[in-house]
Amino acid sequence: MAGLKAGWVVGALVVGGAVWALAEALPERDATPGPPAPQSATARIPASRAEIALSFAPVARAVRPAVVNVYTARVVEDQVRLSPWHPIFRSVPRVENSLGSGVIVDPSGLIVTNAHVAGDADQIIVALADRREFPARVQFVDRRLDLALLRVDPGGQRLPALKLADSDEAQVGDLVLAVGNPFGLGQTVTQGIISAVARSGVGVSDAQYFIQTDAAINQGNSGGALVNLKGELLGINTQILTPDAQGGFVGIGFAVPSNMVRVFLRAAGTGRLQFAWLGTHAEPLSTDDARRAGLESPLGARVVEVHPDSPADRAGIRAGDIIVAVDGREVGDPAGLRYLVATRDPGSESRVSVVRAGRRMELIARLAIPPEVPPRNLTRVPPGSILSGVTIANLSPALAQELGAGVPDRGVVVVGIDAGSPAQVLPRPRPGDVIEAVNGAPVQRVEEVVARLQASPGRTRFRVARAGQSVECLFEAPGFARCAAG
Repeated sequence: MAGLKAGWVVGALVVGGAVWALAEALPERDATPGPPAPQSATARIPASRAEIALSFAPVARAVRPAVVNVYTARVVEDQVRLSPWHPIFRSVPRVENSLGSGVIVDPSGLIVTNAHVAGDADQIIVALADRREFPARVQFVDRRLDLALLRVDPGGQRLPALKLADSDEAQVGDLVLAVGNPFGLGQTVTQGIISAVARSGVGVSDAQYFIQTDAAINQGNSGGALVNLKGELLGINTQILTPDAQGGFVGIGFAVPSNMVRVFLRAAGTGRLQFAWLGTHAEPLSTDDARRAGLESPLGARVVEVHPDSPADRAGIRAGDIIVAVDGREVGDPAGLRYLVATRDPGSESRVSVVRAGRRMELIARLAIPPEVPPRNLTRVPPGSILSGVTIANLSPALAQELGAGVPDRGVVVVGIDAGSPAQVLPRPRPGDVIEAVNGAPVQRVEEVVARLQASPGRTRFRVARAGQSVECLFEAPGFARCAAG
């Protein structure tokens, strides 16, 4: 794709009759030139009629063979009443079909798609752009990233594959193409721009960090390719934001960045995805914080706490430092810091730029895999209290990273609630909540929670926190319970 030129950006103007109107308005090359328009090295207006006729077709032609249609089937059990007058139900198996897209990332037959497309499938068929079909099997899944890795056997042939771009290089306004299988119509190419980068808080966990685009993405596009004008894979199209109950596209789509896809592919070799860990707890930078630090804008992450003996601790990062960049990449907020660290290799060295007392410093941190200390000790609370049937665990840096959503790396966390548990009648706790105190006494370990609950089987008071907000709940047998913000 070396023959692509910057002039191709004008392809975005090729819409209906506007092509001819623009062409007539432009002078021929030998016409007397007027005052030159402002130009830059990377963007310019069309210089001739020939440039207006440029097309994205060469990019689409190079990319399409590596984008596949994914057809899945799984057996689900429906509960059906034996008759309208009979109270007994029976299970009836039903085959549920769905469709999506995928991207070949290795010529030997490795395909990346979304976990929600193929992660639970009993049968998967992959159809190539040339209509060849292959059965596929799931090799690796990570639901935090909503990614799945499929493998097909092409019989010794090498399949067309896309090269992964450096998604950190993407900029708002860059032209992109989306390739997928919307509504089962078959392979379709749409075009748009990058609307935003570093979108977080959109998916199901804070490990998800998206490129936003206005290229049309609809049902069936999930798992397909978002590519730049070099024909490189910039991201895996994953979801849309829509007020439409039918899930219609309104111009806001999200793709998992290729740098996170690269981390996912590395993890597939071990069967377990673990992100690199720095060992800081940070919060957004306020305008006052930025002014006191001598920064022009409140971009960065202010370190609130440094985990003892963590990479950050060993690098000399302190509470109060403002992290403004990692390896030269700007940090906008704590989510951006987590993403930049997560896309680095555990064991690698990263240059962390911090502002301390108004002075910028460059520190070197050797990133690590987060430790599981203390062990999680998954425990189901025994009967006799409002929390019976609730599964709790000791938090550690490793478990906190698994759970995401900004949970701390110390304390006791709720990881599950049984159906029928008395706790289901309360707004708290819910999975991800941190139990801070029981009967007025702070708790840090699972054993402490269980012991204090058993010591007061009747009246129980506990405090839980979610996203930094604490709620106090009181339970009195038989069946009286109430919660209020602490």
